[in-house]
Amino acid sequence: MRWHTLRGFGRRAARAAALGALAAGLVTLAPAAQAEAAGTLQQVANFGSNPGNLAMYEYAPANLPANAPLVVALHGCTQSASDYHSHSGWQKFADQWGFAVVYPQTGAANNSLSCFSWFDASKDSRGKGEAASVVQMVDHAVAQYGSDRGRVFVTGLSAGGGMTADLLADYPDVFAGGAVDSGLPAQCATTQAAASGCQYSGQNLTPKQWGDKVRASYPGYTGPWPRVAIWQGSSDTTVAPVNGTELRDQWTDVWGIGQTPSATRTLTGNTTETTYNGSSGTPAVALFSVSGMAHGLAVDPGSGADQCGTTGAYYLDAICSSYHTAKFWGLDQSDGGGSGTLPAPSAVTVTATTDTTATLTWNAVAGAASYAVYRGGAKVGAPAGTAYTDTGLSAGTTYTYTVAAVDGTGAAGTASAPVTATTTGATPAPKCYTDNNYNQVRAGRAHQSGGYTYANGSNQNMGLYNVAITHTLKETSPAYFVIADSGC
Repeated sequence: MRWHTLRGFGRRAARAAALGALAAGLVTLAPAAQAEAAGTLQQVANFGSNPGNLAMYEYAPANLPANAPLVVALHGCTQSASDYHSHSGWQKFADQWGFAVVYPQTGAANNSLSCFSWFDASKDSRGKGEAASVVQMVDHAVAQYGSDRGRVFVTGLSAGGGMTADLLADYPDVFAGGAVDSGLPAQCATTQAAASGCQYSGQNLTPKQWGDKVRASYPGYTGPWPRVAIWQGSSDTTVAPVNGTELRDQWTDVWGIGQTPSATRTLTGNTTETTYNGSSGTPAVALFSVSGMAHGLAVDPGSGADQCGTTGAYYLDAICSSYHTAKFWGLDQSDGGGSGTLPAPSAVTVTATTDTTATLTWNAVAGAASYAVYRGGAKVGAPAGTAYTDTGLSAGTTYTYTVAAVDGTGAAGTASAPVTATTTGATPAPKCYTDNNYNQVRAGRAHQSGGYTYANGSNQNMGLYNVAITHTLKETSPAYFVIADSGC
């Protein structure tokens, strides 16, 4: 199915999605009412300036604790947020492991097939269009739920998978990990005309050339890269299987770890998982190849611990991809070892920091064979003792850590309460830009809506969108600008 030509079908799908939302009882809630609707899928109005013209839906289990992870899940073409929520299985694990899920939704007004615009540089780049709208949703959800900014993840199917790869490249400072399901490498196409070539054939680029596309999406970024899971069916005729290999090449190059597998194992549903470890010895990139699967999201209906979802159009009975993705990200806090019973380590303390390291200690747990240390939900160390020094960090940056005890079978127990460590060293001086509103928008520091200009990030109103009004914008954090006319 071509994503950008079947206009009539796209309009019918959009109407069907709207009817499905009504049937599911979805409502648009004001912020004051949102907390009362925990445990239901709900639409959120007024989450930001929304330059990409997207709708925001969210799900959170009742009694969601503070500092919980946040998952962003992007639907595929002809689908909707409620459709993805109903079929993908993410609700099961949100309830079980305690995290919120945000479901961005696009529609026929943006694309005739309701596809996310992974192939449009004006919509999928940092600070622009749909990509900027998704990050505004993240900001809104983090503020609403008190989510851990160090444990924000994004996943998506098909065109949503292509947008997921773009988001990981655009915002490695926002997303700790991602999963691209039957999708495309980041910035494979930058125009609609080039999209078909990416879908149906290989691009004959080296890993470095693929990696350069990621590095060019946020020039100058020096922080940690997200962990990336890649899901691809071997019989996919909509997104050729070579895209899975290209995604592997792209993200292993970004991590600087090469394309030699660290481990390979066979999973259910004719699935082979190949992992590529980072310098800490834990998987940074994982490629899940599902033999015989066509185009869609892999689900596995059933009540088993590793089962989830329901089948439907583009929801294919094979394996619960959401379960294995959540495990890969560390959302279950067990790093794939099973459901351990050891208690959480007590007195987890940050004892020292430098500009590139953080040292933690904790009390010993009886029966522990080792310990698992998580940074931002991703496992970064497995010390045998009760101390660990994390390395390769960025100066002047705050990181969140938890620690779990691991028994002799490799099963990790309950994770500790999170602690934060801030590395030493001055943060870069903020950059300031003085220009007229028209040029601020053209430079990607602001956006316009309804004839007015708004600063990216802060959404401060800068006045009319024209060359007659000039402001100074201060970049207080990456892609976050505030008006600083009185001085920078």
